[in-house]
Amino acid sequence: MNSATAERLLAINREFYNRFGDSFSATRQRLQPGVNKILETIQADDSVLDLGCGNGHFLHELLRRGHNAALLGVDFSLPLLRNAESRLGVEFREVDLAKLSAFSDQLLAVSGPWSVVTMFATLHHIPSNEIRLDILRTVKKLLKPGGRFILSNWQFLNSEKLKTRIQAWSRAGLSDEDVDEGDYLLDWRSGGEGLRYAHQFSVEELLGLAEQVEMSLSESFLSDGENGKLGLYQIWLNG
Repeated sequence: MNSATAERLLAINREFYNRFGDSFSATRQRLQPGVNKILETIQADDSVLDLGCGNGHFLHELLRRGHNAALLGVDFSLPLLRNAESRLGVEFREVDLAKLSAFSDQLLAVSGPWSVVTMFATLHHIPSNEIRLDILRTVKKLLKPGGRFILSNWQFLNSEKLKTRIQAWSRAGLSDEDVDEGDYLLDWRSGGEGLRYAHQFSVEELLGLAEQVEMSLSESFLSDGENGKLGLYQIWLNG
């Protein structure tokens, strides 16, 4: 994928989450089952950096459970960050994840290397292997040795209903030849009509990314949705 196409896809998602951030947040008022499962694995003294934190529910739940280490959420969407609302014990910042490496020193200054970095339902919105690898190499830099990177990715092709949301690339001024295998354009129908870019990852594709950034796969499972197969969760270990 060339850089112009990657920037076009990023722009589509920036426009979507800035325009529909409030209506999107309204559909995300409870944690997914897979995220709840992950919550049980996080210790009260683990410092946690949440990349693509959205409306902040995950970090707020950690705080509610008595978390006593640093909690930081970052996202580029100001509507979502306004929904998150910083409160004592949780900090939120505006960060463009596609340029995460430019913010790495700032994020390390908050807590030093982090015990846990999470990225729920976010990496699938990042186009191009090059940008993904840059983000993942930065994640490795942000983690303590032995730290955990926990991510989930949307498995929309596991839902017949969600398949009907797939749109032609011509709606975004692109063609099938411009994008990579696994890339899709999906529509949004709540509070107006919008478009989002998303990538459908396989277990093997994610494993390949982990290996390229010298992290190892510790666990992988499916969860969420009516069929329990709409989220692919993985835990990677640093070192």
